[in-house]
Amino acid sequence: MFEVRADEPKYAFLWHKETQDKNVYGDAIDTVAEHDLLRDQSLNINGDDTVGNNPNRYKQHGFYFNADNCISCHACEAACSEKNDNPGHIAFRSVGFVEGGTYPAYQRLNISMACNHCDDPVCLKGCPTRAYTKFAEYGAVLQDPDICFGCGYCTWVCPYNAPQLDPVKGEVSKCNMCVDRLEVGLKPACVTACLGNALDFGVIENVPDMRIQSKTEIPGFPRTDITHPNIRFQQTKATPREMTRTDSEAVKYHRNDESQSFESVLDEKYSRKRAWGLATLLSSHENAHVMFTLTTQAVMGAFVLLVAGMLLDYLPSGFVGSLSYYLLLGSMVALMGFGLFKLTMHLGKPHRFYRGFNNLRLSPVSREIAGVSLFFSGLSAFALFALFDHRIATWLGWLAAGAGIAGVLAGSYFMYKLYRIPARPFWDHWQTGSAFYGTLLSFGSILVGIFVVTYAPDSMATVTVLAGIAAFGLLLEGVGHVVHSVDLQRGEGEAAAAYYQQTTQFGKTWLLRNALLGVNFLGVCCLAWIGLDSAWGQGLAVVWICSMLLMAYLGRILFYALVIPTTMPGAFFWKNKGFVDHARESGLADMQQLGVVYEQHHAFDWRALLQTVRENNPMTIAAHIRWILTGK
Repeated sequence: MFEVRADEPKYAFLWHKETQDKNVYGDAIDTVAEHDLLRDQSLNINGDDTVGNNPNRYKQHGFYFNADNCISCHACEAACSEKNDNPGHIAFRSVGFVEGGTYPAYQRLNISMACNHCDDPVCLKGCPTRAYTKFAEYGAVLQDPDICFGCGYCTWVCPYNAPQLDPVKGEVSKCNMCVDRLEVGLKPACVTACLGNALDFGVIENVPDMRIQSKTEIPGFPRTDITHPNIRFQQTKATPREMTRTDSEAVKYHRNDESQSFESVLDEKYSRKRAWGLATLLSSHENAHVMFTLTTQAVMGAFVLLVAGMLLDYLPSGFVGSLSYYLLLGSMVALMGFGLFKLTMHLGKPHRFYRGFNNLRLSPVSREIAGVSLFFSGLSAFALFALFDHRIATWLGWLAAGAGIAGVLAGSYFMYKLYRIPARPFWDHWQTGSAFYGTLLSFGSILVGIFVVTYAPDSMATVTVLAGIAAFGLLLEGVGHVVHSVDLQRGEGEAAAAYYQQTTQFGKTWLLRNALLGVNFLGVCCLAWIGLDSAWGQGLAVVWICSMLLMAYLGRILFYALVIPTTMPGAFFWKNKGFVDHARESGLADMQQLGVVYEQHHAFDWRALLQTVRENNPMTIAAHIRWILTGK
């Protein structure tokens, strides 16, 4: 247990008041019933089986932040990091700020925030390894870094940027509410270190002494409806109508005259000039997700079309059982294996990949992994059985095909569902599904078509069917992009900021992707008309496939690069994505005191590879090639 000093100041101890039954969201403050068997159990902190004697041990606790008093000294951050022995680039508690007004009436509003130990923690539901637990004791949401395998999905779904993915260790950790201090009656370390008495802590909805407000949000604080966070605010000082962020996000906060609450809106911080942004895209640590989703969706589509072709008999006569047929199956297995390998090596702890099945009850990630694994098993079995009997008529063939189709349905659906994240408005749109299923149809057709045409170049009927399916996939994707762009412009600050970013910072790349989408639709229609039995048709097919690959990569990497989460604002240097990118590009990340490190698990520097190629250094080139293959 935590040792209480003999000279511990009075303000460091928890205060006890009569508590309410429900909080402002209507959720119960008592975490368990009075005679529940979960009571009086030890948290086994550091192996100590003592049970804390806090009378409010089974009530939901939370932080109280008085924005009027915060002077942005960062003492809370320092105390938290010291107690948890965090490295310089990890901070469970952060202090950001928003600013507004004009000189001389210019105002800064500071916000100190860590994990809010929410009533409905989306990190717990999203984590595939079940590293998160919401305890009855104090309502604390605790996370075990040893169980985590470093997928980072909890950092995507949390609206408050509480879970911290360490790019060095490859695992997530976060605020633990200092439950060891709570067990002996002490407030969390960040609260006791606060110089301005801005932070406080206790049973939620209990307002500390000398405080008059208990708000659920202030300017710059993200939306509360997603998770019902356990943090309350006081902010009595009048603020300007508009508050801006000093970090790189193109978002500001505007007061709604009716509700008097501050809503996020677009802040056009940068010019409207269009750029390519290719350096940012090519070095994105999400390239592994790009390769996984594209290859998986292509192979899923090809498998469905192959099985449908065998049942509906639209494949060329004699194709099933031919060398091209077996090469198609082998290519599908190889592509799926490559995609799964890249996704696994993207994890912070790739050797713990099997933990991804631990949370099938709640996590869409676990369900996606299960669905894709079922599909890969069905596909592999189907390919294996085809070596002995290429027909689907055997019961083993039907079983393998059924498992593969079931895997397609489950895997593709949960691959879409895991991106429907309210905290990331750019993804939280049905266009994500139209893009994914459009790729499944178009690239599935391409994969099957390549081997069908190799076997029978004059199979016009099959080419027409596959071209029609590919055209429908492109049309589905195109309609989704158009509707998505319109909805983004009409959306909230983060959504509108994403549209602003894609039309400026990545504007030329975005236009190229859109142009390729239209050209490829016309191209596949021409292929269906010309056919592939002539040199012209075959040449057009090669150009079209290359154009499709470029379009798919650009579209998918933009999908990952453009997302802007609904997190709290950072500062100029701290928790600022723009400064982090600058520090890594300029070498400032070598200075430990800046709190920035290089991506050691997921990033790849294409510019460094090009430089080593120019220098003709075979050992360094080999190291870059090894990274491409293994992720290390």
